[in-house]
Amino acid sequence: MDKQWFTFPDIDPVAINLGPLEIRWYALAYLAGIIIAMLLMNREARKSQTPFAVDDIARLANNCVLGIIIGGRLGFVLFYNAEYYLSAPLEIFKVWNGGMSFHGGFLGVISATILTVRKTKIPLFSIGDLLACVAPIGLFFGRIANFINGELFGRITEHPIGMVFPNGGPLPRHPSQLYEAFLEGFLIFIILNWLRFSKPNLPAGFLTGLFFISYGIGRILAEFTREPDAHLGFINTIGEIQITTGQLLSAPVLLTGVILIYFCLKNKLEVK
Repeated sequence: MDKQWFTFPDIDPVAINLGPLEIRWYALAYLAGIIIAMLLMNREARKSQTPFAVDDIARLANNCVLGIIIGGRLGFVLFYNAEYYLSAPLEIFKVWNGGMSFHGGFLGVISATILTVRKTKIPLFSIGDLLACVAPIGLFFGRIANFINGELFGRITEHPIGMVFPNGGPLPRHPSQLYEAFLEGFLIFIILNWLRFSKPNLPAGFLTGLFFISYGIGRILAEFTREPDAHLGFINTIGEIQITTGQLLSAPVLLTGVILIYFCLKNKLEVK
């Protein structure tokens, strides 16, 4: 390859170093996503026509933080390295060594939302649609943090957009973290919030279903450029298409979104 457009930026994964205490960009990404999402949801809760209050948002935020941490960690353990963690179960609790799964955190947030709804009696899809509109913020920051850490990089490419990652060998690779930040974060945020404000009469649950679909499609597409985990590799091959664990886990998310939107639109027609 004769030309590269970009070089990997030399950014220390540790954002703040206070002697024995290190605060990494990844932790700050989680924190920023949660705080910004909570502020936006609080803003909505203060409107008189919303079926939930600021206290409900605070309770939901607390539950979702636990859901993200517990679900994300257990998802990584079960989906990506179950054999290792079964042989060394104490390693499960060492979250500071890294290892979080979006799909596990996704299930954790769903569980936390259902638990919150049962305790507060607020409509599930009313809060779910709002949560779907702010969740891409955290996804965006999380993928940017992956990029800064030089982890979860893409496959080898001859395209000028390729970068040589510190732990990715001497050949340029796709900056797949940036692709995912755009597809799973920025683009979904724009689409959902544009619809939310331009089409205020959408049936409850529609935006939740659209988030599922959009994330599923974005993740599946991005995985075609992402290097699979070394200990997993490609899990299957269909013709010339190599399937990854991330694509397998994202397919049910996409399908759930399709089913949810179908029933939302069907119920809206029946009500009319």
